Amino acid sequence: MADSSLPDSPLSAPSHRTPRALRGRPSDGRRGLVARIEAGTPPERDRALDALRALAILGVVAGHWLVTAVVTDSGSLRVTSPLKALPQLAPVSWALQMLAIFFLVGGLVAAKGYTSARAAGIGYGPWLRGRLGRLFRPAAVVLAVWAAAAVAMLASGVSLEEVRVLVRMAVAPMWFLLVFAALTAATPLVARLHPVWPFAAVVVADVLRFGPGGPAWLWWVNVAAGWLVPYCLGAAWARGELRSRATGWTLLAGGGAGAVALVVWGGYPATMVGVPGAPVSNLDPPSLAAVAYGLAQCGAALLLLGPLRRLLRRPAAWAAVAVANLAAMTIFLWHQTALIVVTELGLLASRVLPGPPGSIQLPGLHTVPDGFGWLAARLAWLPAFAVALLVCCAAFHAYERRGAR
Repeated sequence: MADSSLPDSPLSAPSHRTPRALRGRPSDGRRGLVARIEAGTPPERDRALDALRALAILGVVAGHWLVTAVVTDSGSLRVTSPLKALPQLAPVSWALQMLAIFFLVGGLVAAKGYTSARAAGIGYGPWLRGRLGRLFRPAAVVLAVWAAAAVAMLASGVSLEEVRVLVRMAVAPMWFLLVFAALTAATPLVARLHPVWPFAAVVVADVLRFGPGGPAWLWWVNVAAGWLVPYCLGAAWARGELRSRATGWTLLAGGGAGAVALVVWGGYPATMVGVPGAPVSNLDPPSLAAVAYGLAQCGAALLLLGPLRRLLRRPAAWAAVAVANLAAMTIFLWHQTALIVVTELGLLASRVLPGPPGSIQLPGLHTVPDGFGWLAARLAWLPAFAVALLVCCAAFHAYERRGAR
């Protein structure tokens, strides 16, 4: 998600900037790595933007790992959520759903990058191909791996329905890339669009689609307009707007109050993520409540810029953020696969170990999320998911770096 206006990698500076004392000394370990990252970071890089991206990625990963449950009952495999049995967890979904920050930073970087490309004599086509290539090269690898896995599972006797559930779960996060790619392609047109216009479109669409006989096609209006709001805010930020803290506080207070009011009095769901089987979702497509909450997130992001910049002057803190950003797309694309791998290994163990098939229950992994006991067990599984994700990153991160170069 980087652009020419910001280096693709915190380590993209020429190698001669690395202190000579740190070269060829792998025994320096962590301190040596931190020093190399610090020395290799261009001074003009806004580290706070990388921190916002890393925070948003952490929210997406943690959210999916906590509220996605693959369970087996009646001999079938299905995906459900603890939010169905534990509506008290709704505030957790507010803390972890940070997609608006992706689009805020994406709008800023794309608008700056397009302006820089034009100043350098680079046309729209080459600029867009470079941007989209960084998104879709690593995504194509995920699709290829899961296509091969689907064929292998079907050949081994796994039911078509089970394969469909797993593949859909693995590739579902890619909807974000499609929307992000569409907005990126429209950057020259929307770079000067005021966010109030897509926000108004969301208001009108929700009034109509939730009214009597509302047309189904209005769903598509919110898919575009809902995420266009923070994207346009990012473009406005690139133009030099949104500089004052008063703007941040206005967005935070106004958006937060609007989201709460819409949930309490407007009938919108209390969770900011989708819940399987629920008649209405705040995220699919983004509802007016989700867009209002996104405004609050954008305001909070603007207010955090100063503290983040001060914090990231510390080399150790910046190194952690830099490493996360180096693998941002890989983490985003493979985190659901990591969850699936651990879950399927648990299912395999329950089938091959002594005892009746399925008699071994692994709480929090493939049992029904029906209480806080399941949630406590799921928290204990998070390190296993993280290890599986590290394996995926080790195997497939090269495709992300190839796209960045």
